Amino acid sequence: MNAILLDSPERENLLPLCFTRPVSELRTGILTITEKWGKRLKGDFSWQTESYLQAKYPKVIASENLLINAHVCPTDELTAQVEKLQLGQGIVWNGQPIVALVDEAASDSFYENTAEIHWKDFAGELDLVQYPWDLTEFNSRQIQLDFDLLTADRESEPISHTNQLIHPENIFVEQGAKLEFATINATAGPVYIGRDAEIMEGSFIRGPFVLGDHAVVNMGSKIYGATTVGPFSKVGGEISQSILIGYSNKGHDGFLGNSVLGEWCNLGAGTNVSNLKNNYEPVKMWNYTTGRFYKTGLQFGGLIMGDHSKAGISSMFNTGTVVGVGCNIHGTGFPRQFVPSFADGGPGGFKLHQLKSVFSVAEKVMTRRNRELTEIDKQILTTVFDWTSVFRSF
Repeated sequence: MNAILLDSPERENLLPLCFTRPVSELRTGILTITEKWGKRLKGDFSWQTESYLQAKYPKVIASENLLINAHVCPTDELTAQVEKLQLGQGIVWNGQPIVALVDEAASDSFYENTAEIHWKDFAGELDLVQYPWDLTEFNSRQIQLDFDLLTADRESEPISHTNQLIHPENIFVEQGAKLEFATINATAGPVYIGRDAEIMEGSFIRGPFVLGDHAVVNMGSKIYGATTVGPFSKVGGEISQSILIGYSNKGHDGFLGNSVLGEWCNLGAGTNVSNLKNNYEPVKMWNYTTGRFYKTGLQFGGLIMGDHSKAGISSMFNTGTVVGVGCNIHGTGFPRQFVPSFADGGPGGFKLHQLKSVFSVAEKVMTRRNRELTEIDKQILTTVFDWTSVFRSF
């Protein structure tokens, strides 16, 4: 089977997280959306996304193609209906096209030319990721779904007797993971510890919680559900209902709540993020589509940070702050609640964070994780740099 994950025309609502990746490479629960589909359906997967991303995330067309709405987190019920599709048929949910099986000639007929497809309704529940904060809002349910998918008919690795476990039947540890003298409460949801991950001594964790492959929880951490620490990330301090997509660090004391960090981000020691307004009003966040702050309708909302952005020690972020790609935040006080990409500074003002500086730091950071900043990566960041110039007044 050849499957293509298609970004919708509304993908811009998911910026800045999707400046550097297709929608399906976002993580909620344990897995990315691509991985959720890949674990359920056998075959080759590719992407239809923005042209500047296609070199890294190519699109492959075959004689028969399963077109998938990249914003949709699949379920077993949906997958069962997908497997029964015949050529020219599709599935729609609440007016949204979800999946269609088409030939090569109709490989672009999905969001616009829907009349060419015979649609069937899907009546089950689905999580459709439309805004960055949806990732954290769906995280509890997605952790449970991914946990059930990944651990079915498998046994957890043994857990050291030095740990204090509540509902150990809801805790799954992959091979090579290390945890000693930690307290893990899986009453409210499952806890999944990835391959070669580590939970250091004195940590307190409440599920639902995910620690990705090779990720680390530092000593004395306090983590509430529903939180996902993506692969090769390192965390410490206090965290609640947040997602680190991967390769990012919040390694020290400080609070992070209802937030999403992209890849290659770092929050310095003592960084704190507000996730609740003093007047208890619903949170507003910057939206790139409208060019203004959007009423999320949520009581809680923290920090959304794009890839390769950093915050210095004792940084503070107000409720509902959106930071773009390649930013360097530092200084005393709260920066404004929308920080455009490639900004260098803080409450006292910003200057341009030059591409050569972003590349230099990225190369050093990625080398520490045995990864390379490729020419394609540089081209993507350069395109984002040019595209976001309209938001910079410095």
